[in-house]
Amino acid sequence: MNNVSGVFPHLAQVGDFGPPRSELGVGSLMPWNGKLYVQNYNSHKAPSGAGVSLRRIDADFSMEIVAETLGVDGTYTNRFVHFPTSKLVLGPHVISADHKIVTIPELQPLRVCGTSRHLTKPDTHVYVLAMEGELLELDLTTYECTQLFDLNDELGTDGEMKVHYKDCYTSFGRLVVCSNEYAEPEWAGVRSRGRLAEYDGRTWKVLREDPFTAIGGRHEFGGTIFATGWDRASAILEVFTEADQQWTRYRLPKASHCFDHKWQTEWPRIREVEHERLLLDHHGMFYELSPWAYGGRIWGVRPISTHLWVLGDFCSWRGMLVAGADNASPSHGLNPTTAEPQSGLWFGKTDDLWSFGKPAGWGGPWWETPVEAGVPSDPYLMTGFDGKCLHLENFSDTALTFTVEIDFHGHGRFGAAAELTVEPGQIRTHVFPPGFSAHWVRVVSDTDGVASAQFVYT
Repeated sequence: MNNVSGVFPHLAQVGDFGPPRSELGVGSLMPWNGKLYVQNYNSHKAPSGAGVSLRRIDADFSMEIVAETLGVDGTYTNRFVHFPTSKLVLGPHVISADHKIVTIPELQPLRVCGTSRHLTKPDTHVYVLAMEGELLELDLTTYECTQLFDLNDELGTDGEMKVHYKDCYTSFGRLVVCSNEYAEPEWAGVRSRGRLAEYDGRTWKVLREDPFTAIGGRHEFGGTIFATGWDRASAILEVFTEADQQWTRYRLPKASHCFDHKWQTEWPRIREVEHERLLLDHHGMFYELSPWAYGGRIWGVRPISTHLWVLGDFCSWRGMLVAGADNASPSHGLNPTTAEPQSGLWFGKTDDLWSFGKPAGWGGPWWETPVEAGVPSDPYLMTGFDGKCLHLENFSDTALTFTVEIDFHGHGRFGAAAELTVEPGQIRTHVFPPGFSAHWVRVVSDTDGVASAQFVYT
């Protein structure tokens, strides 16, 4: 059986030639009772391209287009196993243990992007989120599907083509949702359409007005919820810890600026790929991530490698790591060198990821940011990279002295490592010695002002 670097050509996901021709990305991968299901997506609902319906792969690497779903084409990236009913929710479909499939008519025309536990009826119902802000509940015993909220009304977002909801997750008495709206106005700092928000069964609360792409965790095991996002300063990892009922913001490097738009992120995921260990794909870098938190702080965040993949999902199947990409998109003629929508599946082992690109990136806690005297920045990841330098810029009218603080234990206690004074309108660069590292680093100014603090790791 021929493969090229773990990609099997006969398992390529190829959409209809059309027209229309937009894209075919692998939206979700789900092992289910001996089979591997592949749910694909086009760019914007059924009229944007056909031939992206559900596929099923057997252990012998044979693949079929699932007959019951033929012609159910759209934008679907959700996957969720509902253990009380032993059913899989995948796209607009509900799949039973014997592989019988029911397609939910209310979900079929929507861009379904997330499914999660129900807060009050977890034994029979799930929440389903769609990209335009529709939040529904689905009864998995009767298949009744009802819209509960228009999140544009609840969270102040702007509706179709101006909003881009991406994921949902329920744990610890809260339903968490996110959207990743980001374009020139967000980069310029004049608009904030992105959202990270939670619902406690009574009221909605906006946690952050930044773009977020993925939410995940291991429910009661570990006591954490992870959400990945970004702003112009850096990649972001927002973490809820059950022990103290708090959200904490951590910052990570960007390995690529190619993800700095709502349409270019696709679906970077947070998912378990080895027993009780999470794999985090974020802004062009893979990280290993422990679901546990101690003392309200997360441990075990470590970069693995950089990559050029635009991934929709990855999973473990029969001892392999399977990754589904979004490779080639005609985009209705905007990409004149691509003739047909098609993407591939990669099969390998988790440890193969360590042989990919060397961990490297850039970012920091501040980008032309108002800073307060004595108030530390968000913690920024420092471990797992080689060469490190810090660029500081002072946009204020007076000199600012910055203290660089490090946390080498990883549990939130910081101590001073360097002190740097930057004159008004000036830039100062600090190069850390070879081999210098810590888990987290942050910056504190001695005076109110406006400053940038950006790290470059090579």
